[in-house]
Amino acid sequence: MKKYLYYIIATLFLTGCINFNPNGNNSEKSVEETTVDSMDESADELAMQNSPHLKFKNVPIDGTLDKFVARMVKSGFKKERKTADQAILSGDFAGFKECVVYVETLTGKDLVSRIAVSFPEREQWEYLYGDYKHLKELLITKYGKPSSCVEKFQGSYGLTPTDDNDRMHYVRFDKCKYETRFASDKGEIVLWIEHDGVSSTFVMLAYKDKINGSVIKNHAIDDL
Repeated sequence: MKKYLYYIIATLFLTGCINFNPNGNNSEKSVEETTVDSMDESADELAMQNSPHLKFKNVPIDGTLDKFVARMVKSGFKKERKTADQAILSGDFAGFKECVVYVETLTGKDLVSRIAVSFPEREQWEYLYGDYKHLKELLITKYGKPSSCVEKFQGSYGLTPTDDNDRMHYVRFDKCKYETRFASDKGEIVLWIEHDGVSSTFVMLAYKDKINGSVIKNHAIDDL
């Protein structure tokens, strides 16, 4: 009889009818905790949807650095480094693989206000300009006509590049200004071609939240 009872209990464990918890808590608490987590998650999703701030990957550019980073990690990004004022993430964005995302706050004030994205490096003008042009078209589709657009090479004595090799030379030596700005009621978006020294060229995209940008501006004015 006892042997038969052991058999029934073992079967119940295997089929999941009995949820054993070594801490002495039953399955009812696990369900309760799951429900609370789900409610917290739903509340956070609703808060993000109703936020008046500019958004990046549907995440409002607002809140503390830790909270923003946690939301970005949840959306699929990987946290690479974090200091008191900045976090660096990596992940896919706008159809591009292995982008680097910089999350910035004001020194001494834990409030996220600006996001910058560095797209993959390009060694040829054809691909560098191709990234810029493609992203510009996507941004126009979403935000409408740019508020400003400057696309020119600034060579000495009015010289301009004659081929793609020349164009890359101008980029690397800070003589290329390709920049498009978009304004919205929630902030500003800036797209531009950038370089790091003479060996690295890439496209950058920045999002600046209007509300928190004003907070930071007022904080700076108070310092004067």
